[in-house]
Amino acid sequence: MLLDIHTEILVAGGGTSGVCAALQSARMGRKVIIVEETQWLGGMLTSAGVSAIDGNHLLPSGMWGEFRDLLYDHYGGAKAVATGWVSHTMFEPSVGAKIFRELVASERNITVYYGYRVDHVLMEGDRVLGAEFVNTQGDRLRIEAYVTIEATEYGDVLALAGCDYMTGRESKSQFGEEAAPEKPDDIIQDLTYVAILKDYGAGMHTTIDPPDGYNSEVYRECCRKMNDEQNASLLDSQRMLEYGKLPNRKYMINWPDYGNDYYLNLLELSYSERIEKLEAARKHTLGMVYYIQTSLGYSNLGLANNEFPTADRLPFIPYHRESRRVRGVVLLTLNHVIDLYSEAAQSVYKAGIAVGDYPLDHHHSKAPQRIEEVFPLISAFNVPYGCMIPHKVDGLIVAEKSISVTHIVNGCTRLQPVVMQIGQAAGAGAALAVDAEIQLREVNVRQLQQELLSHHCWLMPFSDIMADDWYFAAAQRVSVAGILRGQTVHKDWRNEFYFHPESMVSADEALSAIQIVLQEEKRRPLIRTSSDADAMSRLDALHLVWEALGKPEADAYPNARRDSVYEGDYLKTVRYFYDFGWKLPKGFCNDLQPEKKITRAEFAFLVDTVFDPFTTIAL
Repeated sequence: MLLDIHTEILVAGGGTSGVCAALQSARMGRKVIIVEETQWLGGMLTSAGVSAIDGNHLLPSGMWGEFRDLLYDHYGGAKAVATGWVSHTMFEPSVGAKIFRELVASERNITVYYGYRVDHVLMEGDRVLGAEFVNTQGDRLRIEAYVTIEATEYGDVLALAGCDYMTGRESKSQFGEEAAPEKPDDIIQDLTYVAILKDYGAGMHTTIDPPDGYNSEVYRECCRKMNDEQNASLLDSQRMLEYGKLPNRKYMINWPDYGNDYYLNLLELSYSERIEKLEAARKHTLGMVYYIQTSLGYSNLGLANNEFPTADRLPFIPYHRESRRVRGVVLLTLNHVIDLYSEAAQSVYKAGIAVGDYPLDHHHSKAPQRIEEVFPLISAFNVPYGCMIPHKVDGLIVAEKSISVTHIVNGCTRLQPVVMQIGQAAGAGAALAVDAEIQLREVNVRQLQQELLSHHCWLMPFSDIMADDWYFAAAQRVSVAGILRGQTVHKDWRNEFYFHPESMVSADEALSAIQIVLQEEKRRPLIRTSSDADAMSRLDALHLVWEALGKPEADAYPNARRDSVYEGDYLKTVRYFYDFGWKLPKGFCNDLQPEKKITRAEFAFLVDTVFDPFTTIAL
């Protein structure tokens, strides 16, 4: 049977990024179809059982923040989901799947087809026109769309569309990454078949049969038994289990060291070959479950009977850490994420559409050859829009873990919150392209960024401001335009990036910021050339802006208020602000306090409101 359908936006893969892409496009009024291979939406967060959020705790951007709030509502607050030591946010995969299912059901513009995998991509020259899908019964689904979003686990759509892509590790000489190997190879990160165990209570025996080929020595150094003096260098078993402790007495088993990581490179294999190869990974995880139940003595911990409706109670799919990576308009490399403000990164961070704070983290313990990697510290980072656009194929935008990054950078962009944001940005970009009847590469990045800001998304990874702060959008716009800079701070297993909203602005910093605006807008330079390291007052800041505006006369604004008690040239600027309906925070406008030192938050708002650099400064 063949079902032939037309839609505006096709999302191939209802995984972590795919479901967010569909929701965003639908919320912008576009008709969307999701085609998902499994029975659940949510991908690695749900179908793969990786229900411990990695990173971005202080960056609740967009749908990631929305999803977390819904988890808080379900479980009873932030403390109720801080159950394991690997993450601030732990949840049962089935609960995550329910949240996504309900979110999608609430959008009348979304239709979902489950149980289909991509089989063919519809092309006209170098433009994608949709795709064909097939299920296990041989039924076919043919969907034509103005935009197709690549959100599969392996990057199958981009390969079938003829996009250039990368797999494996790049060499040091290819992109100048000092931490890369001397020679390239095809090794990707290990995958993991996660297991969700449930505590059935003391005295209960839930031990499974050992899988074929079981060997306890494979897992012996994953941890030590409680009070085992001989292996004191290893974590004890209870501590290992609490790594992935979930609400409701459940445990996520996703343990790298002598655990259930497994090496398979399935990217270029057929569907049937993948299924066959994955059987060994499933058995490896079942072997670890058996080891926990027998050698470690936790016979009360059995595979959860109320999570995955599969025969062996394992997830629908494994956790794929790495897929095909498209060669995009922009390639994000190690040199970009080490320092956002490096010369190499200048034009990259300004096009940011998603943020992350996770360090470089690779899983290679099960690789076919010994891999020794030493990574430098990186900054909190953002992902530019160009990473999602194939450099020569139209009609396709790439999400999930298939964006244009090197193997090294995949180690920090693959985490769930970043992937959710990438999906949301893909959905917004797709909707804008449909609205304007343009190609995805023609989407105005500033318009896209503004759309994302309106949905409480971060563009710069500031961990000391939140979306409900009155200056949030201004700080984001001014910073992504390159006018004010943030500061990287490394803390534990994350990277923080500070805006310092309450810090004072020096005359040096203010003058430099205004000169950036004037240079970009090709206005006359400021007459003032002296610099001052002291904090600037509000009066001086207003005077500086007035100079930058060309010292406008108050008579140029006939509707301006005339009852201000302040005198001097800055008064004309104050009148200018009133005339154009400024909505400043209390204490800045209603009670100007001209001698008070201006903060970075106030200065960002000032520059953003007067000069609108977000839209006037070119990328």
